[in-house]
Amino acid sequence: MNSERVGIIDIGSNSVRLVVYERMGAKAYRVIDESKESARLSARIAPDGSITQEDVGRLARILNDFLMLCRVHGADTVRAVATAAIRNASNGREVAQRLRQLTGVPIEILSGDEEARLGFLGMINTLDIADGFLIDIGGGSTEVSLFRNRVLLHSVSFPFGAVNTTKQYSDGGNVSKEDARRIRDMIAAAAKSEPWLTLYPDLPLVGLGGTIRSLCKIDQKLNKYVLPQTHQYEIAKPALDNLAEWLPALTAKERSKVDGLSDDRADIIVPGLLILHSFFGHIGASRCIVSGAGLRDGVFYETAFPDDSARGDVLADSAQNLLALHPAVSRAHVEQVSRIASRLFDDLALTPVFGDRTRKLLQTAALLYRIGVSVHYYNYYKHTFYLMLHSRIDGLTHRESVLCALIASYKTKSRSRSMMAPYRELLKESDLDLVYRLGALLQLAVALDRSETQPMDVIQAGIDKQSLTIGWTSKHDPAIELREVERISGEFKKCWGLRVKMSPATFSK
Repeated sequence: MNSERVGIIDIGSNSVRLVVYERMGAKAYRVIDESKESARLSARIAPDGSITQEDVGRLARILNDFLMLCRVHGADTVRAVATAAIRNASNGREVAQRLRQLTGVPIEILSGDEEARLGFLGMINTLDIADGFLIDIGGGSTEVSLFRNRVLLHSVSFPFGAVNTTKQYSDGGNVSKEDARRIRDMIAAAAKSEPWLTLYPDLPLVGLGGTIRSLCKIDQKLNKYVLPQTHQYEIAKPALDNLAEWLPALTAKERSKVDGLSDDRADIIVPGLLILHSFFGHIGASRCIVSGAGLRDGVFYETAFPDDSARGDVLADSAQNLLALHPAVSRAHVEQVSRIASRLFDDLALTPVFGDRTRKLLQTAALLYRIGVSVHYYNYYKHTFYLMLHSRIDGLTHRESVLCALIASYKTKSRSRSMMAPYRELLKESDLDLVYRLGALLQLAVALDRSETQPMDVIQAGIDKQSLTIGWTSKHDPAIELREVERISGEFKKCWGLRVKMSPATFSK
């Protein structure tokens, strides 16, 4: 499989970040390294609006360290972008030119519109969401966008972010009630200049950046949340209101002890939170969704896939991507299993019972059920469960991620109950039966291609009294498949109350 490694450097107003991606084949990719250095450029702007030569030298040292990491990882392509701090600096272009002289890497100064577009591209490729607002709170600017039917309609870049707002409206990170009021008044005045912000109340607000990720981690710690993932986490309005009341009342020193909040954000989290909470209220948003992907991901997609940077089906593409990263799995086999599982689901008319969304979960579980073999064959279902739950399958909610992993790794009812136990708070009461039934259905689909040679040409299933009758044609003798169906039929009957009955053989030419 052909591969290429790409380094993306984001020179932000609060920090400088590097992500090294590996593109494999036509569409597959993964992150292989990541690094972050604090810069606080927006807080260090000189009185004349310029970035000092000292800070330029510091930036150059950080960039050269990152370039060394790119060389170590064999990244042939490196793309460096700069956002608000350099964009708004009075000597921004001179800074970019000097950095190029000191590092050899061209620095792209993104406009506010470009920053919003690339952040949107990173988000929309990783969330299965059609309509909403997007907010990206950086250190020196905040981009707000509106998208409908997965298309970006409006965007605006405001010249305030977590760092420069902290510098202007706080005392060493301590925010008084008067400071908070002034911050909210500033945001309200800016928001009123964009009438489209209030046209679509009740849409979700998707958040990017360090502020929203930090708030997510705080909320997860408060709720003892069982899944250590920020991407696709939802912060409900009452929870956001609670954070907006509680955190500003603490001193910067007290905030440094808040579980889930890193020390380097204790002084800037409140202005960032007030920006988020103010826009949330101004828009009339229904809920806040955290996106773990944003600007750097958008820059990567545009760089590595210039002709096809936007995903059509987030869940399907993400599942195919994860499958491609586990070449020990036969693609022909799992695609056959997915087709058979889908056919069984349709023939049993399960959409009215479980919903079409559940059909997609079954298809995804079928594609990925065997990836645990890449770790170790024995007990591979346990490795599959862990890999699926911690590999961030885009397009799934956290509940759906747990369900999908449980279905894919299903062996018996008792094992599923044990694996499900730590995640019960994410699940519904009916989910236990859902896992049993779809897990057993997937087992049957796997049995029907046990030889991994795709002998079954046509499958047709129906219920006849107390039996699940399966009609079939095959390209060659499916003796292995028939024995495997017999082996798993007892577990299937426990879940469905049906005996599996294979109709007389029909061989296709």
